[in-house]
This record gives sequence, structure tokens and C-alpha cells, in this order.
Amino acid sequence: MKPSTPTPIRYHLHPKSPTAHLFEVTLTVTDPAADGQRFMLPAWIPGSYMIREFARHIVSIHAQSGGRSVACRKIDKATWQCDPITAEAGGSGGKELAGAPLVLTYEIYAWDLSVRAAHLDASHGFFNGTSLFLMPLGRESSPCEIDIAPPEGAQYAGWRIATSLRQTPAPERLADQNAVESRAGASVSSPGPKTFGRFLAADYDELIDHPVEMGTFSHTSFDIGGVVHHIAITGRHRADLTRLRDDLAKICAWQIRLFEPQTAAAPMPEYWFLIMAVGEGYGGLEHRASTALICSRDDLPSVLEKKMSVAYRRFLGLASHEYFHAWNVKRIKPEVFVPYDLARENYTRQLWFFEGFTSYYDDLALVRTGLIDSLAYLEMIAENIGRVTAQAGRLKQSVADSSFDAWVKYYRQDENSPNAIVSYYQKGAMVALALDLTIRQLTQGGRSLDDVMRALWVTYGKSGQGVPEGGVQRVAEETAGCTLGAFFAHAVDGTSDLELVPLFDFVGIDLTWKIPGQATPGGLAHATPATPPTLGAKIGGEANGDAKLLHVFDGGAAQQAGLSAGDAVIAIDGLRVSGATLERRLRTYAPGDCVELSAFRRDELMTVQVTLQPQPAQTCSLTMRDTPIDAKARRNAWLLG
Repeated sequence: MKPSTPTPIRYHLHPKSPTAHLFEVTLTVTDPAADGQRFMLPAWIPGSYMIREFARHIVSIHAQSGGRSVACRKIDKATWQCDPITAEAGGSGGKELAGAPLVLTYEIYAWDLSVRAAHLDASHGFFNGTSLFLMPLGRESSPCEIDIAPPEGAQYAGWRIATSLRQTPAPERLADQNAVESRAGASVSSPGPKTFGRFLAADYDELIDHPVEMGTFSHTSFDIGGVVHHIAITGRHRADLTRLRDDLAKICAWQIRLFEPQTAAAPMPEYWFLIMAVGEGYGGLEHRASTALICSRDDLPSVLEKKMSVAYRRFLGLASHEYFHAWNVKRIKPEVFVPYDLARENYTRQLWFFEGFTSYYDDLALVRTGLIDSLAYLEMIAENIGRVTAQAGRLKQSVADSSFDAWVKYYRQDENSPNAIVSYYQKGAMVALALDLTIRQLTQGGRSLDDVMRALWVTYGKSGQGVPEGGVQRVAEETAGCTLGAFFAHAVDGTSDLELVPLFDFVGIDLTWKIPGQATPGGLAHATPATPPTLGAKIGGEANGDAKLLHVFDGGAAQQAGLSAGDAVIAIDGLRVSGATLERRLRTYAPGDCVELSAFRRDELMTVQVTLQPQPAQTCSLTMRDTPIDAKARRNAWLLG
């Protein structure tokens, strides 16, 4: 007997009112649960580890079947329960409705200009499925059809769609599961932006993993191994699309070869870089065949500037990071993410690997493709080491614990975060660097972290199995052919600083610590007596110009004097200071001087005595030295691949 195939879940999406920022969704379930269908909107989006309560943006919702209303009640913060569809659903005397389709219609407010949610106005629309598509519980594996309609009005006539969702030009409904799977899984030609119409997804997980941009946008593309990679830029900009295309093509080609050195085959049928260019912004979110990026328009390469600016280098690093995630976290993923539980937190102690190692490779790709030179790359590593070292939280929280607590700590930082947490992105990248150089040293260059990543791809990414806790260490040990327990205990589960000096020495690089303003060998001007002492706090200017203490660091002068985050410093030794003049005033003092500092805490004026401290040596530099030929060879093998 042939098993029955589930009927598709059908969504009709309409940007109902761009000026009011309202999407309207009509959801049809042909065969709803006999005891009453339930629907849920995800509480979080994969890749951003924080409960965001997307259901709070649903403005109105109602259900009907056969033209008659069906009661639909909210039973928790993100779940709705519909009554069973019976003759009584629409009142007495009606025809039998049992077995009729259930149609849910709801409006969602979309005004979150980020890569995580949904945004709609008269200039464009953008959404992630987790913000718009209610999931019929019990039907998560059913195929999905999505009909996307354009907004009404002549001003929207030029709108197009950018998405990695599979589109079908055929207007007919799909008859069975086999038709849906064959179309949704096919490797299709994708010449450019898509039209409004019908799209397909094999199941709910795929449905929510393809963000959609609609509107007018710049577009270009490139082909790598038969896979078309698209770039769509929304927002005003004057970017050099040719340079951007060529640079991204180098990064993508290198990453594909890293994981598939023999076949150079990408794991997706097409790929989209969906870029929102704004005045000020930075961030990205990965998906299986696309990434959503937001950046300052000045981060994009100008047609007038041919050099590699710091801003453009940062943007390329962001794009590289999210593209690397197409392997590392979208396909090589934690065991707890197989499948995702979208109603609650999914805890793992492995984000130091999935985010931190990705953060290591995102910039490494730039030097290995020749987009930046080795000196620029070493400068980027040194900056990251300095950022981690400046945070006292690194000595209190391991990257494994930071990963576990991402939901409540890393994604919900407050004024005490620098004293309490460590970034699994930043220190995770340092762990990747240390592991790479450790494996190279132990195997005399025979193996590297590249081999570990490929082994993880074969073992977990291609098989669809999740990586269990401890799985990264086991694969690393198998690849290196030696025990790495002490390394992982120290670097991943410990809180002491990584021992980087001997590792850098192995590749002929010197690590030097300095006070800000001091010279490095062959570097900047020597430190002068004008190097200011420090309050041991991060200062931010308020609208009224006061110097507000954003963070007060453990053991610093401000903390010892009784100052707290949120205090607004207004005077030193009776002379007014502001956020703009505080550091200049501090330059007139020396470490060890005691000053009288006046500050407001809320509306209360307080005066404290502060003993100023010397600047800590939390800035480092990495310099290549003349070294024996074998050390140079090891250095080149690491930096250039």
C-alpha cells in the first residue's frame, strides 16, 4: 500500500500597507487536526541566540472554514488554538464542515530594520520567515507553498524579489509530496532577481531559512563551479559593484575549495548576498543559501577609491563570515540543533567553535585570497587579542560557558558585561588560531586546522548528523594523530590567557605588548609623558555633553573610588569636563595623582577622590622577523595556505 503524502501548507503573503508597515498572511491548512489545529510563531531565529518573541508583532488574527468563522484563541505567548471544524463551527443549521480547509488570516507589524526580523515601508520590504509564517504544529515536515504578492499601487510597479527560495512559474497547485520535493530540491538556473509569484519549500525548516528582499535594488552576480552567486544591495549607495563582485567571488571560491579541494562543489544550488546599505549599521545573519547583511553605505567600496579601506575590509570580513557559515553551523551544526526547537532556548557549549572558528576563517580568507597582505592580517589578529585582553570577564568565564549562556548574557549585555563575560566570537577566534598553530607544530606542518574543518564537514556536514558535545576535540585529535585534551581543557574550558608567544615563535612572529601610544619595533613614535592616566572606565558623551561612565572596569580607579556605570562626570578638580574634553584634561595629570571628581548619579551630585592609574598594557603588535628558512616556510604555509 502506497503511503499517503502530506498536502502542502499554503501561505499567501501580501505587503498590505507599506506606509503602516503591515504584512498580511493567509495560511491554508487543507487537512487540519481533527481535535483543533494549533499554530506557533518561533520565539527566536537560528543564528541569533536570544529569545525575541516575534509573536508580539501579530496585530490581528482570525480563522474561517467554508466561509464561516472558527474560534481561534491564544493559549500562550506564541501559540494559537483553533476549534475543531464541525457543523457547529459556523452556527446551527449549516452544512457539515468537518474535513474542510482551515484558513487563518493575520496581520504582522514589520518595523525592525535588522537582519533578524521583518521591515516594510514604501521603499522596500524584507522579512525572515520566523517573523511572518505561523507553523501548524504537527505539520512541520509538510511541504510549503508561498505565494508572494506585490503591494498595491503604481509606485510599487518596479519592485522585484531577491531570495534563495525556489520559485516555480507554474500556476497549478502541486499534487503530491513527490512533486514538491523534486521541484524544491532541484538545482535550478538563476539568472537574476525573481518576480512576485509562487515559491516552494520542502518543509517549515526550509521555509524559514530563506530571507526575502522586495523592492528596487542593485544587482550583480558571479558564477563559481556552476553555482550563481547574487549580490543585491538595497538602499542608497554609490558602490563599485564590479569590485565588490570580484572580491566576493575570490572569497567564495577560496572557501569552497577549503571544504571541497577535489570537486570545488558548493553545497547550495544558488546563493544570495542580501545587503541593506544604511547610514550607520553593521551585522549579518547566515542562512543555508543566502545571508542578510546590513552595513553603513560608506563601508561599501567607492568607485573613486581603489585602495582597501578599513571600512571595506571590515565589510568583506562580515560577508566572509556569513558565507563560511553555509558550512559551519548551517550544515555542520550542534547536535542540539538537529532539529531546532524554535519555542525555547537550545543550549550548547559549542558556539566558541561555530562562531569563533568562523570568526578566525573570515579574515584568514582575506589574506589567503590576496585581498589584504600579511601585515594587515597580523594587525587584525593583534587588535582581536587586545580586545579580549582588555575584558576582565575573560578570567571569569570560559568560552564553553559563554556559549551556554549566550541566551542570557552575550546577547543581553549590560554595564557590567566587560567584567563578567568573554566573547565566544573573539576568544573563540583566538582558540582557533592557537589550535591551528598547535596542530601545525605537533605535526611539523603535516596537518592544520584546515584538515580538521574538512573532516568535520565529511563526518557531520555531509551526513546531516549534529556535532555532539566534545565532537570537535575528537575530530581534531583524530586529524592531528595526537592527544589534545590539555589544550581543550585550557583553551575552551579554562579561564586563563592562551599561551600564544611560543606558537607565534614557531612561525617566526614576535608578539609585543605595549601601552597605547607606545612604539612597537619598527612602529609608531615612542610613548611620551602625554600618555594619559586612566580612570578605568569607558566614557560615552551624553546629549548634554557630560562624560557618562558606560562601563566601570574591575580594579580600576573609578571603581575603587566608588563610581558606577551610569554616573555622569561633570568636573575634575573644580573644572568642568565633557565627554569630548575628559581625556584631554587627564593628560595634565600623571599616574598616581589624586584628583577630586564631581559626578551626578541620577539627580544626586557626588564628589569623590580618585587616584589615577597608569594605562594597562592591553595593546599588542605582531611583527614578522628575519628567521630561518624553515620558520618562514611555516609562516607562509599558515598565512598563504
